[in-house]
Amino acid sequence: MGAINTSYTFTATDVITSAKMNNILDQSTITSSAIFNNTLAVSTGGQLLVKAGGITANELGADAVTTTSILNASVTPAKLSNSDFGDFTVASGVATLDADVVTTAKILDANVTPAKLSQPLTLETAKSATGTSVDFPEIPSWAKRATITFSGVSTNGNSSVLIRLGAGSIATTGYLTASSVISGAGTDVQNNTSGFRVYFGTNDSTSAVRSGSLMINLIGSNTWAAQGAFALSNDNSIGIIAGYVPLSGVLDTIRITTVIGSQSFDAGSINVSYE
Repeated sequence: MGAINTSYTFTATDVITSAKMNNILDQSTITSSAIFNNTLAVSTGGQLLVKAGGITANELGADAVTTTSILNASVTPAKLSNSDFGDFTVASGVATLDADVVTTAKILDANVTPAKLSQPLTLETAKSATGTSVDFPEIPSWAKRATITFSGVSTNGNSSVLIRLGAGSIATTGYLTASSVISGAGTDVQNNTSGFRVYFGTNDSTSAVRSGSLMINLIGSNTWAAQGAFALSNDNSIGIIAGYVPLSGVLDTIRITTVIGSQSFDAGSINVSYE
């Protein structure tokens, strides 16, 4: 069969007229013999059409597919070849930003919150000063600084308050500290090896109401240096602390207790922040 089916056959006695010729042209259809490769197909009505899946890379000319011809959101990393695109690379369908691509100038203001930081300044939940000690366990291993804060802390005895650090267990020795009190009665200085002592001399009593903070900083090799100041809200006394302690391991606990150890806290709150 030829490439065109005229759908009309002349006999030996037929007279060729313009009407018959026009009908032949109007009624002719394409046959499958006209198909050269797999790009085209013939419809049931005899018209040519592009075969489903008939357009392949072989039929596309160089630079034939332009940006406007690609549907938005259709180019995914999986569609990209392994290449370096300047600010990012693609390998095995995964796009990776190059180092230092995201700079401070490219981050929208207020979008970096503490939750986005791996080691943020963290404020624990304040604890009521009750019992013979108040512990803040699970200090993160990355902490390089911590602040212990008192608000209206008092005890049921005349013992000084003591701040201790722990690494697996609470360190009760090895502190090299000095605590001084400045009051209307004068000054007094005491050394202590069992903790950072919040010292108010004879003003350490059941009526003493302590507020202030102690900051500890990691020097290195698990050694922590401290400095702080506290005051009595019921008396004209200020307590100053400084010193350091080498721990046996990484700091993980902060404990607030008393020098005697058996006396109890009966008022106030204590909190810890670290960074």
